[in-house]
Amino acid sequence: MLKPLILSASTLFVLAGCQSTQEAANVTRLGVDFSWEDTSRCSSKSPAFTITSVPQQTDQLRFKMKDLNVPSFNHGGGTVEYSGANQVPAGAFSYTGPCPPGGSHNYEFTVEAIDTDTATVIARGKAVRAFPPR
Repeated sequence: MLKPLILSASTLFVLAGCQSTQEAANVTRLGVDFSWEDTSRCSSKSPAFTITSVPQQTDQLRFKMKDLNVPSFNHGGGTVEYSGANQVPAGAFSYTGPCPPGGSHNYEFTVEAIDTDTATVIARGKAVRAFPPR
């Protein structure tokens, strides 16, 4: 006899945020650059980015931030539509911004280019910066 599966509201929220994308066999490399210049401590407003070498078939850019000093903390990220511009303005998505408890932490942003026609990650790039900036 099968037992019913009971999910909590938090589990459903996590599952709803999952995206079903594959990875292309030959993922190319994106150039990723950003600055904390207009970012305040603990802000949910994302920094501005410059993304280069974006493949032509890219429809979306997916961002994810990781605290390299505390990798278990989920800062999340966001997805933005890609219009062909290399600049992604500050505040383009909400996330749990940098808020190190003391001193400085190193944060890594991973950016993935997605072809939504095939639900495939076609390019990826990373950039690391300390916050607060030194």
